[in-house]
Amino acid sequence: MKFGGTSVGSIESILKVKKIVETVESSVIVVVSALGGVTDQLLTMSGWAAQGDYSYEKEYNKLVMRHIELVEGVISNPEDKNDLLKQISSLLDELGNILRGVFLVKDLSQKTSDIIVSYGERLSSIIITSFLTDARLFDARNFIKTEKQFSKHIVDFVLTNQLIEKTFVNLPKTAVIPGFIASDKKTGDVTNLGRGGSDYTAAILAAALKADILEIWTDVDGFMTADPRIISNTYVIEELSYIEAMELSNFGAKVIYPPTIFPAYHLNIPILIKNTFNPEAPGTYITKDKRTSGKSSIKGISSISDTCLITVQGLGMVGVIGVNFRIFKALSEVGISVFMVSQASSENTTSFAVKNADADLSVDVLKKEFQLELTQGEINDIKAEKNLATVAIVGENMKRTPGIAGKLFGTLGRSGISVIACAQGASETNISFVIQSEYLRKALNSIHDSFFLSEYQVLNIFLVGVRTIGGRLLEQIQCQQKTLMEHNGLKLNIVGIARKNKMLLNRKGIDLDNYLEDLTNNGQASDHEILREEILKMNIFNSVFVDCTASDEIAGLYADFLSHNISVVTANKIAASGPFENYKNLKETARKTGVKYLFETNVGAGLPIINTMNALTNSGDRILKLQAVLSGTLNFIFNTIGKDIPLSKAIKMAKEAGFSEPDPRVDLSGKDVIRKLVILSREAGYKVNQENVTQNLFIPNHYFQGNLDDFWKTIPEMDAAFEEKRRKLELEGKKFRFVAEMENGKCSVGLHEVDRSHPFYELEGSNNIIMITTERYNEYPMIIKGYGAGAAVTAAGVFSDIISIANIR
Repeated sequence: MKFGGTSVGSIESILKVKKIVETVESSVIVVVSALGGVTDQLLTMSGWAAQGDYSYEKEYNKLVMRHIELVEGVISNPEDKNDLLKQISSLLDELGNILRGVFLVKDLSQKTSDIIVSYGERLSSIIITSFLTDARLFDARNFIKTEKQFSKHIVDFVLTNQLIEKTFVNLPKTAVIPGFIASDKKTGDVTNLGRGGSDYTAAILAAALKADILEIWTDVDGFMTADPRIISNTYVIEELSYIEAMELSNFGAKVIYPPTIFPAYHLNIPILIKNTFNPEAPGTYITKDKRTSGKSSIKGISSISDTCLITVQGLGMVGVIGVNFRIFKALSEVGISVFMVSQASSENTTSFAVKNADADLSVDVLKKEFQLELTQGEINDIKAEKNLATVAIVGENMKRTPGIAGKLFGTLGRSGISVIACAQGASETNISFVIQSEYLRKALNSIHDSFFLSEYQVLNIFLVGVRTIGGRLLEQIQCQQKTLMEHNGLKLNIVGIARKNKMLLNRKGIDLDNYLEDLTNNGQASDHEILREEILKMNIFNSVFVDCTASDEIAGLYADFLSHNISVVTANKIAASGPFENYKNLKETARKTGVKYLFETNVGAGLPIINTMNALTNSGDRILKLQAVLSGTLNFIFNTIGKDIPLSKAIKMAKEAGFSEPDPRVDLSGKDVIRKLVILSREAGYKVNQENVTQNLFIPNHYFQGNLDDFWKTIPEMDAAFEEKRRKLELEGKKFRFVAEMENGKCSVGLHEVDRSHPFYELEGSNNIIMITTERYNEYPMIIKGYGAGAAVTAAGVFSDIISIANIR
């Protein structure tokens, strides 16, 4: 025997219900809810009627037409259709008369309200019964009996079970019962079982008649790992225990009404959640057995956005017996439900969560209860903190599994989310905590990602600068995305792209096939301040800000981003080579917030120089000396000049090849090398600023005065003299190299002449080289050599830094 609760809201859903019922060979009881949205519609129109608002009539007429159209759509036989329309019209007339009475007296009692909302299920159950073959309609008011406790109607199970057994001694093939509605056991007045009451009705019947299974047919595929409206990559949980289902339901998962689980649980009746519109989907199977999926230690995440935290605090509570009893007794007497409790081990503070609507009444009731203690100072204060959110992670696999709580709170900390209160029962199936509501989306996504409930680990990337390096980076990400997802379980989600005066933001991700067109046509006007505000406002988990510009203003945003738990990856040298205190502050902020500040490509493009130096110093080695050719531009120039290619032409060739900065004077003046040397010296452990670097330049300063056009006009003046020097070196078997040096914190840059025995002599093209002398690598320094310039290799270095944030190999 099967029992099913189902919702109907359209011709399609009724056709689906019929098909489902006809596949069942055993007896089946179909518990029907109102048409989708009708209960809210009935409450709205009764409220308007009580206020004397004629709008109720218009809403009532909509309700009438909706039910008539439904009958017209599902019943084809004229005679059957007329009979059904008569029954429907009779009920609708009754409803209209009651509403008219409410309108006239301008009063709506709870009793009248309960009668009005019962018409939704009564109407839909009549329609379903007429449509199903050989179905018989039963009135739930005759056997679901309630008694009033405070403002709620509670089922009297002893009486209800007796009446159900008596009513269904001879069970028909198909029985149809309106869900949700019941009657008072003493007065016989119409009552209801509250939100989700149709599922509860089905569970009560299933338990009373010892059904084989309880099926809940709804409009979703089952319990999801989290709220799909917030997290895009959730999936259906195929198996849950009763306890897990109850915990998820109590904390906001609206798939099933929490009391529905109790009757089935006591008799170990399996519950199957199925989608009426997708019956082929497996759904969620709920049973007593604890099932292990092996994928994650938790099954799902649930949340309540409507949370207020009430705190009772005072040293006078310590060691006093009965304080909590008085708190919860006072609240229960006014019908306030508490869904989370957190208490300090010292007993001087008790906090608990209620709905925001219950906050003021809770405080008033408790202040009256503890009036004497408040007057005497034994309790300091009773306060309410509103507009919070409660999150719960649920799973029986958490029991006696070390590290779950640590991983949870570590994940929240790295995302910059502060926990206000938390609770965990001894059963270890639920860890719940309260946070600011503005962080709810970020918290859910971070936890879902961290506990591998998501199919992929996600990094959400904001990229600034889409010309050479940024453009190449996006090409590389697009080419590698599939491999990263399939082999590393990593998804790089580009949520923001910006250039100098425009930005494009999309939380769900930007299509990289058309990003330039989208940015041009759909991007919003932007500057660095607007960009900062919008990124922080999005408050996205696992965020990475990637800077592929050379902008001072963009570099100035790093501190804000790092302090808000957004990692920074940058090819922009300005921040790391700027004032030492700023460099130190950025590094310390990243450490404190648990995010990354990475700038490997500031020196040597894609060469692993900084990472190697960090590995040396972190393992206890000490860097004594650095010697390096760090300008791919200058090395290209010195390797290109010759008899037929003068200095000025070699400089132009470097710019055209994309090796130099947009203004090559930055490279020629040694500024770029100085910045790089400062960065390396700092990473080696020395406090160095740019003004501490001795400069021995090869181009006189006056060539750097004026604008770029002036430079291109005057630089050929140096060609003859430079060619003479080059010929002299060639005869001596030497070459020019622009070398950066640091020894025990003393730094210099300048033009050196190197012979064939020197490691720098054979350095080709735009390559870079660095010799690192340490206490361990002293007699034979470590050498790193390779491409040191170019958009593709620099983009690859930035890409590598991004990947390292995900900790994959």
